[in-house]
Amino acid sequence: MFSALEFTLLLLGAAVLGVVAFRSLHLPPMLGYLVVGICIGPFGLGLAEDTQTTHTLAEFGVVFLMFSIGLEFSLPRLSAMRHMVFGLGLAQVLCTIGMVMVFGWLVSQVLPQLIDISWRAAFALGGALAMSSTAIVSKMLTERLELESEHGRQIIGILLFQDLAVVPLLILVPALARNSGDLLVTLAWATFKAVVVLVLLLVIGQKLMRGWFRIVVKRRSQELFMLNLLLITLGAAWITERAGLSLALGAFVAGMLISETEYKHQVEEDIKPFRDVLLGLFFITVGMLLNVRLVLEHWVLVLLLLTGPVLLKFGLIAALARLSGASTGVALRTGLALAQAGEFGFVLLNQAGGLQLMDPLLIQVILASMVLSMLAAPFIIAKSDAIVMKLAANEWMVQSLALTQIATRTMSTQKHVIIAGFGRSGQSLAKLLEEEGIAYHALDLDPDRVREAQAAGANVSYGDAARRESLLAAGIHRAAAMVITFASTPSALKALHFAHDLAPALPVIVRSHDDSDLDKLRSAGAAEVVPEAIEGSLMLASHALFMLGVPLRRVVHRIQATREERYASLRGYFHGTSDGPDDAEHLQVRLHSVTLEKGARAVGRSLARLKLKEAGADVMLIRRGKARIEAKPETVLQAGDIVVLRGTADGVARAEHRLLQ
Repeated sequence: MFSALEFTLLLLGAAVLGVVAFRSLHLPPMLGYLVVGICIGPFGLGLAEDTQTTHTLAEFGVVFLMFSIGLEFSLPRLSAMRHMVFGLGLAQVLCTIGMVMVFGWLVSQVLPQLIDISWRAAFALGGALAMSSTAIVSKMLTERLELESEHGRQIIGILLFQDLAVVPLLILVPALARNSGDLLVTLAWATFKAVVVLVLLLVIGQKLMRGWFRIVVKRRSQELFMLNLLLITLGAAWITERAGLSLALGAFVAGMLISETEYKHQVEEDIKPFRDVLLGLFFITVGMLLNVRLVLEHWVLVLLLLTGPVLLKFGLIAALARLSGASTGVALRTGLALAQAGEFGFVLLNQAGGLQLMDPLLIQVILASMVLSMLAAPFIIAKSDAIVMKLAANEWMVQSLALTQIATRTMSTQKHVIIAGFGRSGQSLAKLLEEEGIAYHALDLDPDRVREAQAAGANVSYGDAARRESLLAAGIHRAAAMVITFASTPSALKALHFAHDLAPALPVIVRSHDDSDLDKLRSAGAAEVVPEAIEGSLMLASHALFMLGVPLRRVVHRIQATREERYASLRGYFHGTSDGPDDAEHLQVRLHSVTLEKGARAVGRSLARLKLKEAGADVMLIRRGKARIEAKPETVLQAGDIVVLRGTADGVARAEHRLLQ
């Protein structure tokens, strides 16, 4: 029907349109991929066929996703969260699988003519339904600033175990599917192969990985680093596949090995484009499997399979969280966030379908219900506060009590400082304020930190500085200033919005990582923005100047002058290959030196005539031999001059083009 190029263009065009549409609706792009697959698939418009080629490419998406998850599974992190991960997470997965198996057996007994599902199929289905969407939930928690809340940490702990549980499930389901006379022998052989391969990869691979990465990194080639990364990921996947295990298992182990090295974050950034694009293709192929006509014919069954598992998971997770000691509100929020299906549910369901464990019609209606549950997930999480308020009679009282406690602590305080975030920066600020006899009150979302700090006598309360109610309770109308200490621009902008709305005259000081968002934060109403990277440079320079004999008064004057000009002279720096992707991503302003050869267009022309500012760059200075010439509009450039430009990457490129063309 289509050539390979035409088919690729069709997939890319449809994916772009789908992601743009869902991004515009503030929905996860993954849902856009699913809808695109439904529309262009053989059961939709019929533009794309479900071929082996698309399945192979989609499988690579799962490989890179498992590799990324392996990067997150460092042993120290698992140890720190072991009670939530291996307690609550393990209980959730086992209970979900057990309940689905019991329900499948009951249905097979009561309605054998309607659904005849074996215990093997019920096990695979239970594993699929036990999964929740890591992509959707983690994104929503990040946007709502709830990652460090009590329910946020429980949710992440359960998600971590679900991701980890995929590995044994991908091994167990094919082993169970084999019609072997001795099931125990089959399982024992699969387990033995898995243990041997894992020991070889983890023991030998652990010793080789760090040393090999050092050899590669010393070559200082981004291309070589990327090639090596792909070789390790796909090589580990090939080893596990040759052993009769899954591709995803090898990729997961490779990710775990790299997570123990110092190259973890660099690898994470480099692998992201491959993972996201190929994973998008995986979700398109999942959407292509959905027979919309069949779903419409059996809409009652789809509706039952949508509401049943969602309510089952919600109730089960909420009950387990409550039994683990969480409050009713925390337990309900945890259940609501994890009630939907997940990415790996599709992987396990596809595996069960390929092994012919279930009737194709049953797979179709389950697939439809899982897609619909994921489409509903962002809306459920967004409305979780309102739902919890209605379901938990005491939740309104708990939240009111928390706000009342904040208000009680600040009621008699006047002209105090509100500190948003009580991490290291917030605690250092609080100590200095205490020494000067200035009152403060801090708000933080980490319950453990708040509890320990309160026990030590700190004026801190559990509360979200990005909520209007919390700022009112903290006495924003009586405060003398507010300091936002977390270096997250989206969170700071949200807090700034409410602070400016409630107390327009209140000076707000904001911490940022560097100067990339300085203008954005000042436009949002920040009285001062402190870029910690530049401030660190200023302190380093001041100590160096003083030790070199520069008078203290002159050093102080230089530092003050730099701050008064809003760090203008220090914004931007020369970008090199050693700067990782993280730096390039956040870098808004850079410096670049351009040498004017004899035939360059700019030779013999003034800066005013060249209009470099219109191109998007400023001329910082001009080097002529050993002399530094101030850049003035009337300055005429000569051959051999070195012009230092400052601007964004695009602006600098355009200015360089004007100088040299």
